[in-house]
Amino acid sequence: MKAGCCIFRNNPHPGLIPLFMITRLFLKLTDYPAFRRLVWKPVYELLAKYFRSKEWSLMNYGYAPSPGEPLLTLHPQDKVNRYPIQLYYYLAVKVRLGGCDVLEVGSGRGGGAACLKTYLDPKSITGLDIAGNAVELANEYFGSAGISFVRGSAEQLPFADESFDVVINIESSHTYGSVPQFLSEVKRVLRPGGYLLCADIRTKSDMVLFTQQLKTCGLRMELQEDISDNVRRAIELEEPIKQQRITEHIPKSLQPIFKQFAGVKGSKAHLQLASGELRYFRFVLQKPL
Repeated sequence: MKAGCCIFRNNPHPGLIPLFMITRLFLKLTDYPAFRRLVWKPVYELLAKYFRSKEWSLMNYGYAPSPGEPLLTLHPQDKVNRYPIQLYYYLAVKVRLGGCDVLEVGSGRGGGAACLKTYLDPKSITGLDIAGNAVELANEYFGSAGISFVRGSAEQLPFADESFDVVINIESSHTYGSVPQFLSEVKRVLRPGGYLLCADIRTKSDMVLFTQQLKTCGLRMELQEDISDNVRRAIELEEPIKQQRITEHIPKSLQPIFKQFAGVKGSKAHLQLASGELRYFRFVLQKPL
């Protein structure tokens, strides 16, 4: 463990206190669209500022493949992030990424975009995130020829019409103030015949609404799949790694709150996925020619 990590654990930065106050409140506040940006943006700004481990470059709940899906062979350095990478990979292989211009909306710390570039060889991949600290961190760790990260809003994409062949959006849309506006922007920046690949979590009733929003956004639904059990199993399988990271990097007094935020085994998210109160779906939609 780096010396800086030891110092951080014993002397948590004052900026972290608002972060965890926010995470305690976010489930209530995000029922109201007007509060979503206010709640989530500072969370991810502070996470990127104070938790800079390159190993922790993906923060989704992960995915354990179904029996019919082939095993993903990973480079040794990527095995620690197997389950979060698989959430990207098993969705992205539903279409052809090779030679395509890809946009990830909600790219976070950049690890997902980097893995898509490594394993599926798109021509280019651009990651967009509203959190400036996350964009800076992603460019520092993963920016290179063919992959870059920019700051911007999912509801006002800073790109010209018909700029991308594929837009991917992983575990991000539930934080947006207006999902219909986001989908309108996706349709605008996609080229004819291009694809939206989306995976996200919702309550049962909110998933019904989200599915309806997708079906009426002007893109054609090609795949709608409930992967709640795959995500639940991934949370359980990743538990040792996640608990070790929290122990090493998070001040002890803040660990209980962070475990809820990260979705460890026994957290509210894990239990509600198991009970069916929360559902996790993946979708593939195509823009008409």
